[in-house]
Amino acid sequence: MGRPRREDGMWCLVMFDLPVKTAVERREATRFRNSLLDDGFSMVQYSVYVQYLPLGVNLSKIARNLKSRLPVHGEVRIVPLTDKQWSEAFRFSNGTVEKSEETPEQLQIF
Repeated sequence: MGRPRREDGMWCLVMFDLPVKTAVERREATRFRNSLLDDGFSMVQYSVYVQYLPLGVNLSKIARNLKSRLPVHGEVRIVPLTDKQWSEAFRFSNGTVEKSEETPEQLQIF
C-alpha cells in the first residue's frame, strides 16, 4: 500500500484518548472535540473523527495544529487514508452492514 499522493484527496482519520476523571479534564476533552468540529471534522465515533481533505492539503500542518490543542496526558493518532481505502472499510450498526460515507463534492466557484 503506497502513501497517498499529494495531488489526491484523502481522508484524515483522528483517533484520541483523553483523560476525563476531573471536571477540568472533561472540560478540556470537550474543548478538544469541539475544536475538531470547528475545523471541519465529523464525528465517526465518540473519540474518532474524520475529515475529507481535497487536493494538496498539508497534513503536517493539521497534525501540528491538533498537537498544540491536545490536553495534557491526551493521546492522538492521525491516519491518512485514500478515498479508496475509506470506501472499502467495513461498517456495522446493530449487526447490520452499513454503506460507507460518500466522498464530499468539491466546491464549485462560478
